[in-house]
Amino acid sequence: MKIMDVYFYEAFEEEAQLIKSLSRGRLELGLTDKTIQESGHKEPPARLISVRTQSIIPVEWQDKLDGVLSRTTGFDNLKIYKSQIHRPLSLGYLEEYATRAVAEQAILLMMALKRNLPAQIEQFKTFYRDGLTGSECLGKKLLVVGVGRIGGEIVRIALGLGMEVRGVDIVRRHDFVNYVEKEEGVKWADVIICAMNLTEENYHYFNYELLKKARPGVIFINIARGEHAPLFDLLQLVEEGHLGGLALDVFEDEPEVGSALRTGKIRDSKKAQLVTKLLECPGVILTPHNAFNTREALQRKVQFSLDEIFYFLKTGKFHQAV
Repeated sequence: MKIMDVYFYEAFEEEAQLIKSLSRGRLELGLTDKTIQESGHKEPPARLISVRTQSIIPVEWQDKLDGVLSRTTGFDNLKIYKSQIHRPLSLGYLEEYATRAVAEQAILLMMALKRNLPAQIEQFKTFYRDGLTGSECLGKKLLVVGVGRIGGEIVRIALGLGMEVRGVDIVRRHDFVNYVEKEEGVKWADVIICAMNLTEENYHYFNYELLKKARPGVIFINIARGEHAPLFDLLQLVEEGHLGGLALDVFEDEPEVGSALRTGKIRDSKKAQLVTKLLECPGVILTPHNAFNTREALQRKVQFSLDEIFYFLKTGKFHQAV
């Protein structure tokens, strides 16, 4: 039996096909669409493994691994693992590959909520138009919190739609953004989009207290990290009618939520139960952490992943190291 160079977890169908195609037989590799915890693996299938955000890497694997590549630009999962292990281990992530894809998803979700798209689709069955009146983007007020690469791209698109846009960020890197403080921006906005990196300082940033200061009917969208916005608080704000629309592509405790939804074991996860309650609410759109997933971004992602893997196999290091 040949020893594998690398084993890929969480490789969905299109990604797995592209990995096989672009690697061109130069790697001995294994693939699964499952997370590590769903795979049932008791030890790593290869000395180098590659994961996405929902795999929980067992601490007891550290002595059997040479490296871990996260096929993501965020690396919170790797920082957590690094803090848990007792030996140096090469941990890598990818350079930015999905800026435009994620920004477009944020705008897509905003438009879908502003035009009541879920209700439009549902009411087509009876061709019933009552209660479907939406609103246009032109002249509306958008607050982007976290104006890095993705946030900056969201601002550019929104300005092109004729929206009035303001940004919140501790680093004010874009000269085309009108920056404000967070409470001022939250009180001003018709739509709030979270595009921040996750840090200890912004954990549960969009909590009940902050979003309650927003105007009634505000739309909130999160395409960044689920831990920015606690699910319990969001559900409460939706049920109270304070949020006029909610769209999430990321979720608090996402590995737990994703696993519970895939396996149907909703009762085992309090966060998954909150998600299912949100799904029952009108004006809520939930997507499965899929904002990155365009053909163009996937091509870049797989190529960057393979570049990092070949570099690691040659040098024992990653270009993008934690």
